Amino acid sequence: MTAVEPRPAPPSGLTAPPRHVPTVPALRAAFPELEGESELFLVQARRSRKLRRTVMAYIALTKPRIIELLLVTTVPAMMLAERGVPSLWLVLATLFGGSLAAGSANALNMYIDRDIDAEMKRTVKRPLVTGEVSPRGALTFGLALGAISVAVLAVLVNPLSAVLALAAILLYVVGYTMILKRRTPQNIVWGGVAGCLPTLIGWSAVTNSLSWAPFVLFGIVFLWTPPHYWPLSMKYKDDYANAGVPMLPVVADPKVVGKQIVAYSWAMVLWSFLLIPAADTGWVYPVGAVLSGGYFLYEAHQLNGRAQREERELKPMRLFHGSITYLTVIFLAVAIDPLLRF
Repeated sequence: MTAVEPRPAPPSGLTAPPRHVPTVPALRAAFPELEGESELFLVQARRSRKLRRTVMAYIALTKPRIIELLLVTTVPAMMLAERGVPSLWLVLATLFGGSLAAGSANALNMYIDRDIDAEMKRTVKRPLVTGEVSPRGALTFGLALGAISVAVLAVLVNPLSAVLALAAILLYVVGYTMILKRRTPQNIVWGGVAGCLPTLIGWSAVTNSLSWAPFVLFGIVFLWTPPHYWPLSMKYKDDYANAGVPMLPVVADPKVVGKQIVAYSWAMVLWSFLLIPAADTGWVYPVGAVLSGGYFLYEAHQLNGRAQREERELKPMRLFHGSITYLTVIFLAVAIDPLLRF
């Protein structure tokens, strides 16, 4: 197994030319119904279109879909800690601060990775590659979101949650993006720690402390991350290789990757049962853990079987999408269990 040499970063500020914003004559040509409108109206329409594109580009920097996945683990942890439904205000404050923290980490990740994003088909349309957002703008935006998130959590939730959010940002930006991602195929294993911290943030938001139960939830997400992300890396293996990122599927044979996925999947499912004694759960969580875990193991073994048989079509995205279903179901069981326990 050999590491892929990282590609040198381009000079600071190097991006693709910005996308075209229609001029006034172009707007008239594209929309004949505007023929009778004044020049001022068309100039304002052009500015509005440009502003809308800029706002959407900055939103894209935060990777909203990843934020949604992180919040899936935060609210159930809060409900388990509360043994019921926490106050709506606390939930909203925690989700708001947590979303800002995740958005900060993702924006800074895009700022640092803009050179390799330009080399990958999957990421070539990201705002820093297209030029819709400047590197300086992305850096300022990411740092501002991080500072606001820590302040929001410290003031509206508690200092422990704020410290955990800051740790999540630093682990993702420094630990994963700057240190691990371009140097080792174990990047997503240890870099995934940042994605586990919302479980601790959710618990600490309610209790202002930590115990064994949130660390079990932490472990579920930690062990889930490799078998969730490696199938995606298998799908975009050539992309990662072209960008010089040594994801495991880039530097290892599919047979090796398949076995690793199965090993982590079994460890994750077995670990998930530790929550039963740690949180003294009722019957809903064990049922959810068995059903969702069985589904995950089935898909993991199916992918491994195709890899061991050296089939041409590995269909790794089946496990990738299935892993999202698993995480949603098991954390839904975490949330519902305390409500139906009695």
